[in-house]
This record gives sequence, C-alpha cells and structure tokens, in this order.
Amino acid sequence: MATDDIKDVPADAPAASADLALKVAIPIAKIIPWAVFSVVMMSVAIYFVGAEQGATSVFSGMGIHEFVHDARHLLGFPCH
Repeated sequence: MATDDIKDVPADAPAASADLALKVAIPIAKIIPWAVFSVVMMSVAIYFVGAEQGATSVFSGMGIHEFVHDARHLLGFPCH
C-alpha cells in the first residue's frame, strides 16, 4: 500500500469497514465435484465400517472387519 493511499482513509474509520470488505463468489460448478467426491468417500467408509461382513462382503476373510472393528463399536454397529 502506498503512502498516498493511507491519507485517503479517515483516521476514525473502523479496521473492517464494509467498504473495504472483499466479496468472494464461489461458483457452484467448483463445489459440485468436491461434494460428489466427499459423498462417495463417506459412502465407501460407511460401507466398510458397517457392512463389510457376511453376505454383502466384497472381500473374503476377516481382514477388513478386524481393521475397522473398533470403529464399528465406536459408531454403534453390532458385529458379534
């Protein structure tokens, strides 16, 4: 900021003046891909914690179950 700009601002002006506030518009087109990605990742996480066992199991064995075992109990999913 140049010294010429400083003298244009009154001394009693508040630091966060409404005139000086920047308005930032976030286009919805940039939010949608991140929102979809977040929903997909959360759905995968909920599946592995809540349903990766038994008839709906994608992977055989108990590896995934044992890996997320404590998370199941923390989130209230019954597992045994």
